[in-house]
Amino acid sequence: MPELPEVEAVAQALRPLIEGETIVRCRVIHPVVLHTSPGGARNRAAAHLVRRLRGEKVRAVGRRGKYLIVELQHGSLILHFRFDGQLIWFDSRKISGHVDVALETRHGTLGFLDPRHLGRVQWAVRPEDVPGIRTLGVEPFSREFTEGRLMEMLRASGQPLKQFLLDQRKVAGIGNIYSSEALWRARLDPRRRASRLTGEEAHRLHKSIVDVLYRALECCRSPAPDFRDPKWWFHGLERILRVYGREGKGCRGCGEPVRRIEQGGRSTFFCARCQH
Repeated sequence: MPELPEVEAVAQALRPLIEGETIVRCRVIHPVVLHTSPGGARNRAAAHLVRRLRGEKVRAVGRRGKYLIVELQHGSLILHFRFDGQLIWFDSRKISGHVDVALETRHGTLGFLDPRHLGRVQWAVRPEDVPGIRTLGVEPFSREFTEGRLMEMLRASGQPLKQFLLDQRKVAGIGNIYSSEALWRARLDPRRRASRLTGEEAHRLHKSIVDVLYRALECCRSPAPDFRDPKWWFHGLERILRVYGREGKGCRGCGEPVRRIEQGGRSTFFCARCQH
């Protein structure tokens, strides 16, 4: 699943393509990716999206947590990639291959696609009107993400550290990959209770979160996403990972075999020797 670094890299690469452009037409090819209320009709949702986006000018492209936000003159288009969601750019209004939603401009077409149909596309008056965005916690790249703020949240939480980092209501944008990596860098056992960290350990965790996310972002931007290539994806991330996905392989700190355990139904990778 794309996490903060991947979504931020997508936002930065997308800005030159669509900022200032007008959406001439929106086509919903597979309405299953549209967000609807329980029991809501997807055909009505598709008609609503088409009507809302027609003629809208793109003011800005941004991100909140793992959400990509396209700000329009009236309202915002919200995209969530989930596991396999992806963007692709066509230099004309003619599209090919699997595309779920297509946004036509005068200079090309932006397509959202997700073969598994787990990603979501929706329009909202304001991003904060989306429940998942409204409840998001502090952004790790913001000035509000201080050691003091992190320490306050840690002391108030009875969660294991891994679940704490995955809780989007606390710190926005961290997922399974970078939570494992940040805890390895901070030398902290993912099973420890968040409230039991010392001030020095909280300092290490704060620094590790920021360092890991910035390093991943630089990797995601080099090379930048190529939306014109239908097979584009983020390459090279595996080179910077220390423990994630490396079960049984040597820890890149001490050589001890990396362990994998399940926490809350998710895989956690860690080094029992380095992290305690």
